Amino acid sequence: MTYIVTDRCINCKYTDCVEVCPVDCFYEHELMLVINPEECIDCGVCVPECPIDAIKEESFNLIEWIEINKNLSEESPNITKQKDPLINADKYKDEEGKYEKYISKVR
Repeated sequence: MTYIVTDRCINCKYTDCVEVCPVDCFYEHELMLVINPEECIDCGVCVPECPIDAIKEESFNLIEWIEINKNLSEESPNITKQKDPLINADKYKDEEGKYEKYISKVR
């Protein structure tokens, strides 16, 4: 089992979660954070730190997000320190369908 970041993080990038991770498995894509599922130790300490509930435990209905997190983590730099969220994070935090709108069309 692993934890993954879902599309709720897109255009937000709240980084409250990265400093609590004991294995530094977060990576910073330009529009969101992702977790490398092969590095995650399933401790769950990041989950309560996410202010927008974007981090979820692996489940059948999130299988595609495991692959998305894996692929994006391989092409993004590791992040271990908290940063400011994206400028318009509050504007985008409740938007639905962000992956299709902002990431899949450029991949």
